[in-house]
Amino acid sequence: MELKYVGDMPEVSQHGVSFNHTKVDKYTYLNAAVELLEALSYGETETTQHLYNTHNKEFSSSEIFDLLKKFCHNIEDVFAQREEKANKIIQELVDRVEDNSNLTDDERVAWLNNIKMMSDYYLQYVTNESAYSCALNTLAEEIHIAKVQEISIPIFRNYGIVLNDLSHVLETRKSPIDSDMKIETTKRGLLGVIKFSHF
Repeated sequence: MELKYVGDMPEVSQHGVSFNHTKVDKYTYLNAAVELLEALSYGETETTQHLYNTHNKEFSSSEIFDLLKKFCHNIEDVFAQREEKANKIIQELVDRVEDNSNLTDDERVAWLNNIKMMSDYYLQYVTNESAYSCALNTLAEEIHIAKVQEISIPIFRNYGIVLNDLSHVLETRKSPIDSDMKIETTKRGLLGVIKFSHF
């Protein structure tokens, strides 16, 4: 099992394969997510306000995986479910084709072959998505444990997207944490300031 960029979510038909650019490969955001994990994984602390200075480092796939294993203690369980998730996506596609009475036999065969051809792609897409989800849930837990009230971070290299995705995870926790993000203009560029409200 490995993490690697695979691309946007494929859309398969009897005519071939296209890609849904609104469903981005979550591998794109893993670098920023593991950097934030490194910055915020320090347990309980007296400090509740944090300014994160980014390293501007591109981690390799293996470095991202090693960092995820370090911080996401349930990573093996998460990855154990990836094949089931990918197989579910594939089976739903197959069922849709087999239930489509408007297809000719040749179209049906072509469509099913295209789905089969993309099965490894779907598995990698789901693997990357699972890794990103694990990173976000671990970030949420670290924010909860440390009672972080504010983070300031430069808005570039996907940090803003990761923090926006994180806000949805925080809101759906058993102990929800509200977040509010504002963008400030500073001499060093745009700065995202995220405030957290713990209940």
